[in-house]
Amino acid sequence: MNSAAAHATSGVHATSGDTDVATAAARAGADVVRSLYGRQLTRIDKGAGDFATAADVATEKAILDVIRAARPDDGVLGEEGGQRGGADAARQWLVDPLCGTLNYAVGNLLVAVNVALRDGPAAVADPFGGEVFFTDGTTARVRHEGVEAPLAPSAATRLVDVNLDPPFPGAPGFRGVDLLAHPEFVARFRPRVVSTTLALAWVAAGKRAAYVTDGGDLSESVHFAAGIALCRAAGCVVTGIDGLPVGDGGRGLVAAADAETHDLLMSMMRDLSASRGIGG
Repeated sequence: MNSAAAHATSGVHATSGDTDVATAAARAGADVVRSLYGRQLTRIDKGAGDFATAADVATEKAILDVIRAARPDDGVLGEEGGQRGGADAARQWLVDPLCGTLNYAVGNLLVAVNVALRDGPAAVADPFGGEVFFTDGTTARVRHEGVEAPLAPSAATRLVDVNLDPPFPGAPGFRGVDLLAHPEFVARFRPRVVSTTLALAWVAAGKRAAYVTDGGDLSESVHFAAGIALCRAAGCVVTGIDGLPVGDGGRGLVAAADAETHDLLMSMMRDLSASRGIGG
């Protein structure tokens, strides 16, 4: 066990709650991300322009050390290492150790560490902002410099993050990039491209009005599970781009601070689909 995981695990035991395990694992991952920042890191090619770095691998190991110490019988699905433990285990953790690898590799500090127990608690750490966003599955809070506060979604910023990273699995249907050309979007919102699911935590925290990505079923994605859990617990409106519930047929993701923002975005996406002669 590395020093980051050992430090995070020091207050986490087999009797600790799952929320404590999730937050400790996310903090351990964040420690590694910070410690390796700025170094020349080996890149691991994944094809189609995607890659991981040695930091992704080391961060996932630190997270796994925390989970294994507290929950040795649980399964873990990690972005870099795949399935560990039984895929049919009753309890599964979904781990995205470094969301925003390209950002990190070029010196951009917008990255996230995502840890989620399937259908349970979750945590998202912002390694450089010092915040850990977490949920017990019912409520959502943020911890910064030892101080905790509830997450309070708000659309006041009018900032909407849109995932523009290829591939576009929704094509030739709706793609997130299409939204930016809608005249009502231009009139009502201001686009942002953070290129990490840290933006989902920001929707829950009121720093963003919404987040939109095309795609398939993202409910059990290591990238999105923690952010979805946070947004739901904070009271955001969360559906697929087709309006169906995520995990129950919904494709892609629309997470909005309130119903008005969600309805506006859904209306724009329906307009775009209709203009291209494609069903929603």
